[in-house]
Amino acid sequence: MRLFVAVAPPRHVVAALERVPRPEHPGVRWAPPEQWHVTLRFLGEVADVGGVAAALGLVPGRLRGLGAGEPEAVVGPATAGFAGGRVLQVPVAGLDDLAEAASWAVSRWAPVSDHPFVGHITVARARGSGRWPGLPGAGAPVAERFVVPGLALVASVLGAGGARHRVLHRVWLARP
Repeated sequence: MRLFVAVAPPRHVVAALERVPRPEHPGVRWAPPEQWHVTLRFLGEVADVGGVAAALGLVPGRLRGLGAGEPEAVVGPATAGFAGGRVLQVPVAGLDDLAEAASWAVSRWAPVSDHPFVGHITVARARGSGRWPGLPGAGAPVAERFVVPGLALVASVLGAGGARHRVLHRVWLARP
């Protein structure tokens, strides 16, 4: 199963993202709000879903061990291009310790990456292998904050209309 570990934005952040202009453009596939998330760690194909879920239970303790407080996500200040103009995203700062703890927990299934964590929420992608001119929606202001209550193990199923995500397991960082 294709898996990743993520944080879902709360309702007030989703509402702010819904205000980003979404002009029609044949080269753009807009991500629906239910797909919006910050990927902490992509695992790829993993058969041992139960093992990964159990390992993620170690994340709250790892955060305490790092001396990290409650993770606070800082969203924005505006949408921007990413991946060479193929992705419209909103940057998300403040989740480095949480991403490190998640990567550590799942390192048996996905070795630690050489690429640094770059927190973001993908709003749109270019269709096919192209780029789109002018990045519709780029520069739209989005500035929000939220304390992260937990993380999720998510299955990603690829299809003709893009990936579909399904939460398989949640880990609360504090009592919900």
